Amino acid sequence: MKYFLSFFFLCCALLLSAQNTATVSGTIRDAQNGETLIGATVEAVGLGKGNISNEYGFFSFTLPEGNDSVSLRFSYIGYQTSYRKIKPVGPIKLNVSLRSEDNVIEEVVIKANSLEEKMKSTEMSVTTISTKEAKLLPALLGEVDIIKILQLKPGITAGSEGTTGIFVRGGGADQNLIVLDEAVVYNANHLFGFFSTFNSDAVKDVKVYKGGFPAQYGGRLSSVIDVRMKEGNNQEFSGSGGLGLIASRLTLEGPIQKDKSSFIVSGRRTYADLITRGINKSNENTPDYNPIPDYYFYDLNTKVNFTLSEKDRLYLSGYFGRDVFKFKDETFNFLFDWGNTTGTARWNHVFGPKLFANTTFTYSDYRYRIRNILQGFSFSLGSNVNDVNTKVDFYYQPSNNHTVRFGANATYHDFVVGRLKAGSDDGEVKFEAGQTFDGMEYGLYANDEWAVTDRFKLSYGARISAWQNNPSFYARFEPRAAANFAINNKWSVKGSYTRMNQYVHLLASSGLSLPTDIWYPSTEGIKPEISDQVAIGTSYLLGDNLLITWEAWYKWLQNQLDFKDGAEVFGNSNLEDELTIGRGYAFSPLELEIEKKEGKLTGWIGYTLAWTKRSDFPDINRGEEFLPRFDTRHNLSIVALWNLSKRWQITATWVYTSGYVAWLPSGRFSFQDIPGGQTQALVPIYGDRNTYRYPAYMRADLGVVWKWKGKYTENDLTLSVYNATDRRNPYFIYINAETVETPLGDRPTRIYAEQVSLFPILPSITWNFKF
Repeated sequence: MKYFLSFFFLCCALLLSAQNTATVSGTIRDAQNGETLIGATVEAVGLGKGNISNEYGFFSFTLPEGNDSVSLRFSYIGYQTSYRKIKPVGPIKLNVSLRSEDNVIEEVVIKANSLEEKMKSTEMSVTTISTKEAKLLPALLGEVDIIKILQLKPGITAGSEGTTGIFVRGGGADQNLIVLDEAVVYNANHLFGFFSTFNSDAVKDVKVYKGGFPAQYGGRLSSVIDVRMKEGNNQEFSGSGGLGLIASRLTLEGPIQKDKSSFIVSGRRTYADLITRGINKSNENTPDYNPIPDYYFYDLNTKVNFTLSEKDRLYLSGYFGRDVFKFKDETFNFLFDWGNTTGTARWNHVFGPKLFANTTFTYSDYRYRIRNILQGFSFSLGSNVNDVNTKVDFYYQPSNNHTVRFGANATYHDFVVGRLKAGSDDGEVKFEAGQTFDGMEYGLYANDEWAVTDRFKLSYGARISAWQNNPSFYARFEPRAAANFAINNKWSVKGSYTRMNQYVHLLASSGLSLPTDIWYPSTEGIKPEISDQVAIGTSYLLGDNLLITWEAWYKWLQNQLDFKDGAEVFGNSNLEDELTIGRGYAFSPLELEIEKKEGKLTGWIGYTLAWTKRSDFPDINRGEEFLPRFDTRHNLSIVALWNLSKRWQITATWVYTSGYVAWLPSGRFSFQDIPGGQTQALVPIYGDRNTYRYPAYMRADLGVVWKWKGKYTENDLTLSVYNATDRRNPYFIYINAETVETPLGDRPTRIYAEQVSLFPILPSITWNFKF
């Protein structure tokens, strides 16, 4: 605590210090639609002074006062560079709009800082993806999915075949903090994980932290996935959309008052249920009629923003998404639905040229419901978690050498775990079960990014987190530190250390991302999970257009949760009795990425060599060390985007992953009721946990994009081929048995493993349009 207070008082001292300088501040936007630009660069030409815009487009930096004019350069990848001349006297307010480049090549570039800025930054283990890039890459059934693009980055391992589940640097699927406009998304999946909840037409920016977490983030151990929605075009009314094989999208945006306010509404829906309903209706009077289940999902994103004054801006955004599965016949009526709801109210205020504040209120809700009505009996099962959060973040630039961020947040959590209601139609039989919890989570943080010299930068800070769930209370200190030393203009070395705590936990009964997985709070019996991660690395800029980044990292995990061997999960009124607590660790000596962001051929190559292990679980594997299911030794991905002309582009991805581990029986025994009688049962014998490894996973995807312009529209037709080589990768493997007859007349039972594969070669076509 004393170190945190010392750091806080240092920030206050910087706040009060007088400077004989001129401060330039403002916001950088897209000239065409008014969207703020995140990570745009502003630089005083020839003076070596400058900064980059923050996540709200705001920038601030200082110059020595004087009467001589100074030229400022504003740049952003994919946009034309703009120059402005100023006289550095007193505070200067300067809002700048940049125009997009006409060259189509720039459209395939990942939106991020320049490679040189990335090399010089203290940020480590950070990935940024744009929707422009995501829309060009081949996709499963033509549905663009930003989360699946992240799976192609080093250090991020995909879940099962075709799903959006991700495991980051040895962490579990629940240890990723996913936020949409700063509101937590608890289940970012549709169709049992095959598609994510993020509609690419509504998304502006995605930034992923795999380590070196800034102090403003907390609550999860392994990663932060920060998704920000578009703000809406404040210049003119426009729209975009797409028509694919399984879903359609439509986005409308425009000014409420030009230059002052705007709106955006974006929707997406699948339509397989419309087809199945038509088939069911046409066949309902035929003999032996068996209805086909209905399934669909939809998303709705909305956002409005208002410029209240030169210093104030208000944003209101929301997301609503649902999956619905229905099946009904003469005696059986089954309904299963689940989804997320989020809402965000955000107020930006500029106190002065050096101090910027953001105050945010968010609401998050995730719930699922299963309802089954039989003749004479019905039951329902549900669970939900919802949060109400308020936070305030300050961004202070006392000088060019210091960027200080500090703030606080408080979140109220409400959990309903496994609420079961059942009863007969006549009311004679009734049954209810379930648990409810609530809790408060707090955070207080401060961080300073200090340019010690022109070559050495240091980011240091801390976060104090706390959890209260009567009668339990936990408070934890979380130090954060990162450093960058530039050996020369092309080569830098980096290092980082972070500690994170997690107070809410996902109790998953399988390796899949199921909507029935349960979120559970920390209690007296379940302590917060803890991770410590240290990383070192280096970045080398080859020429001006190729960045090679190597990182090595080690992660310690404490208070890890898992179900006991043989745990009874469903229908259990006290899940804590079925849990066991242990430790874990993960490390990688080689996490490599080679990026190329400009030219006709762009893309990246990523490779990770890593180990992930768990140990000291008293009720799993006799307390001995074992591999979790998502341990994969080698992960290699190659992504290429080739711009043939202004109208044609070819894209390709290739993925190789060592097989997941599995817990399969190593033998069996049988018993008979009497000697010589028939075998009554075959009982599998399980040895140590997860000692079998699946075959390696390999997949190649191809895509072709054709663009053309109409009188009022811009169009593209995207052809994707998923799993172009038609390789049958294992989705799961199970043990089967069959009786065979030998030439001698014996009928022994043959035991063998059988592989189930999910996706063969899958071509798809999608029409996208803008107007």
